[in-house]
Amino acid sequence: MFDKKIGIETSSKITWCLGCFNFQILDGIKKALKSKDLNEFAIAAGIGCHAKIFDYLNINGINTLHGRVLPACLGMKIGNPNLNVLGFAGDGDAYAEGIEHLVHAARYNADIKYFVHNNQVFALTVGQPTPTTEQGFKDKTTPLGVKVPPLNPIKLMLAAGASFVARVFADSKQVEWIAKEALKHKGFAFVEILQPCLIFHADAGYKEKIYMLDEKHDKTSLNQAMKKAEEFDYNIAKKIPLGIFYQVERETFEEQLPQVAELKKQKKSWKDINR
Repeated sequence: MFDKKIGIETSSKITWCLGCFNFQILDGIKKALKSKDLNEFAIAAGIGCHAKIFDYLNINGINTLHGRVLPACLGMKIGNPNLNVLGFAGDGDAYAEGIEHLVHAARYNADIKYFVHNNQVFALTVGQPTPTTEQGFKDKTTPLGVKVPPLNPIKLMLAAGASFVARVFADSKQVEWIAKEALKHKGFAFVEILQPCLIFHADAGYKEKIYMLDEKHDKTSLNQAMKKAEEFDYNIAKKIPLGIFYQVERETFEEQLPQVAELKKQKKSWKDINR
């Protein structure tokens, strides 16, 4: 349970590999939540290296099953619609076991913020390919190299109807910025964080390829967003656009349910529930 006395940090020993980009993600999230009342937040994480973030954030929530982050988030949001619900997943978690939940979460547009740590491998289980692993990648399970083309999650989310679609690099400042922007958005916010794995996928060369979308990009245009999403398909050595690809306002899942609207009037935070 959240302990206000110790703030956002916990006493858990951080066990990520030294230099892991997850440290940058954790730092960015902590800074984005620095001035927030953490009693108004809940988190869910899946299984994988990313999921250790659950142990390092002093926020109520659940460390759930592989691929099941979004159902847990939706349950918490419906149970107490006043909570700011954050979900954390890896690329295997989100795009393999959890792909069906991801598609429907975009359709539903529940007010959930979903952060995907994408290093293009199953890092915790020593480097097997995920749905975003590039063709030709070799490991012990695929000695002849990955043959099938990778999934493009940005295009998938745009096609599925997500109302906020973004991508950043695993840099603390970028993560802080996009987390703050996602929290402002009313509806389902999908944020992919490109995160090289130093052990199993360190040669991605992201830093030489990335660039930020500028003010000329119309984030309300689905066509423009799709064109930008096609620039990088997780397989080719082209420039990689970062930023908010698409953002529009539309009715949330909770707003369509009168029972949830009534519940929103009754419960304000974890403090009210725990009395």
